[in-house]
Amino acid sequence: MSADVWTRGCDRLASMLPEQQFNTWIRPLSGAEFSDDGTSAVATLRVPNRFMLDWIRTQYTARIEEVLSDLVGKPVRLDLQMATRDSHPVRATPPAQPLRSLMPGATGLVTGTVALGSTSAPLSDAAQPMTPGRSIDARFAPQPPKHRLNPALTFDTLVPGRANQMARTAALHVAGAPGVMYNPLFIYGGVGLGKTHLIHAVGNALLRDRPDGRVLYLHAEQFITDVVKNYQRKTFDELKAKYHSLDLLLIDDVQFFAGKERTQEEFFNAFEALLAKKAHIIMTSDTYPKGLADIDERLTSRFDAGLTVAIEPPELEMRVAILMKKSDGEGSPMPEDVAFFVAKNVRANVRELEGALRKVLAYSRFSQKEISIALAREALKDLLSIQNRQISVENIQKTCADFYKIKVADMYSKKRPASIARPRQIAMYLAKELTQKSLPEIGELFGGRDHTTVLHAVRKIGGERGKNTELNQQLHVLEQTLKG
Repeated sequence: MSADVWTRGCDRLASMLPEQQFNTWIRPLSGAEFSDDGTSAVATLRVPNRFMLDWIRTQYTARIEEVLSDLVGKPVRLDLQMATRDSHPVRATPPAQPLRSLMPGATGLVTGTVALGSTSAPLSDAAQPMTPGRSIDARFAPQPPKHRLNPALTFDTLVPGRANQMARTAALHVAGAPGVMYNPLFIYGGVGLGKTHLIHAVGNALLRDRPDGRVLYLHAEQFITDVVKNYQRKTFDELKAKYHSLDLLLIDDVQFFAGKERTQEEFFNAFEALLAKKAHIIMTSDTYPKGLADIDERLTSRFDAGLTVAIEPPELEMRVAILMKKSDGEGSPMPEDVAFFVAKNVRANVRELEGALRKVLAYSRFSQKEISIALAREALKDLLSIQNRQISVENIQKTCADFYKIKVADMYSKKRPASIARPRQIAMYLAKELTQKSLPEIGELFGGRDHTTVLHAVRKIGGERGKNTELNQQLHVLEQTLKG
């Protein structure tokens, strides 16, 4: 049988599968070896580790066999074998229970089980495709590339919507012309909204156009670690050589630089060196530059010198689109009515939405039942038990008024002293967090206020919560009171 059958099969599979799926699961496979008994054929493929073998067996075997059978004009059976280090194949023993519920790159891999609730790629905001050493044999753990980019986090896999429209547009501009516009680009927003996905997408896009580009993604804590190591070894020239020569630096959660003077000094030096050579810098944070605490003003002023954009929590329609796109990518399409049901009940952020999706898909696969609203309700019963406690805006207003010793009528009034305005903003924040009301609906229930007033309150209280221990404690008490 012709040796180029597998090559032609790959060409066809590349046209059938999303690019990131093909590059992640099919492209790394070595050429197939064919045996033919006259009426049928066997295509033997060698797979580098058991994780890939299990995933390809459950997700792609039927499609690969269909393509190869069509090319050779007779039935082709796929025989997956696991290659050892000396490249001699070892027949893989099928697991007693295939890992059909695993997502590509899921963390917390356990043979025959799934650790639900962990972040997986290509589902939103995870920085690496797998956490080596937690429960997968370290010999088979994929090693991260030098640039530390997750190839699954691209613009194609990012669901666009009003919540991320401006940030996505700016990121696309940077990817198309790095070093020219919006430098630095500072993206801020709450946890799990897609900030990490977006900056990985820029890095992947640049490397696609310029494979020799010097790109580095890292979390702020990794930069801190590098500074500490080089400080101990007195090797700051190595630190400069590593960071000052980049074309694109992607750094997550710069708020972690707070209070670390030497780290801030070294980052400032790297920042200035990169801008001077027209390299691009993209940063993320949980708050806007001027809201960063314990960070030198010369840094925050430079953070704010390019373009600062926010990513908001996704609206209902965007949450539905995310669920449907991600479930399609996993080969288990979610009906639109089920997606609306889940989206209405999971509102906090994309990460929690994806966690809910994983639970529904895993429940469907383990129970071998079709995805339906009834199945989703059963899979998410713990989450729904909280949602079903009927927290209303009126109840939030009364609880906040009692807690801060003001009148309930002050929640609707036009009075603006701090003793009233502050509890009112907190009540608006809780109304957005704990109910399914839209911003205009909440504004109407607070005396006909504009939705922008509510949005300001939500951002203000949400931003302060992570930095103000007393406020965080008050909100915790109020939430527990409201949840009963």
